[in-house]
Amino acid sequence: MITSIELRQRRKQRQRTKIALVSSGRLRLTVHRTNQHMYAQIIDDKNSVTLASASTLSKEIKSAVKSGGTKEAATLVGKVLATVAKKKGITEVVFDRSGFIYHGRIQALAESAREHGLVF
Repeated sequence: MITSIELRQRRKQRQRTKIALVSSGRLRLTVHRTNQHMYAQIIDDKNSVTLASASTLSKEIKSAVKSGGTKEAATLVGKVLATVAKKKGITEVVFDRSGFIYHGRIQALAESAREHGLVF
């Protein structure tokens, strides 16, 4: 019996392969969500380095939202990540949803990052 976690891992790997083919050297914005928190990172795959990150566990976001598992929290994570990226001169990324459906909190984070200056 295949668990839902294994199915998500398969989708994640399939998506990563496609991203590697079409990314043409751009940085990767990867997202992870749990029931209680959201995490987002901008990763340089060539050098295996995380250049920017934001999550609902960071001080400015944790104090601003009641729960880390809401669309409002995801929107705030996208905004903070985009501002940190802009300060570091990052504007273009490839969006990696990590096997999660582009819906709800994942969509809210992506749209917020786009509104605040990231292009993907």
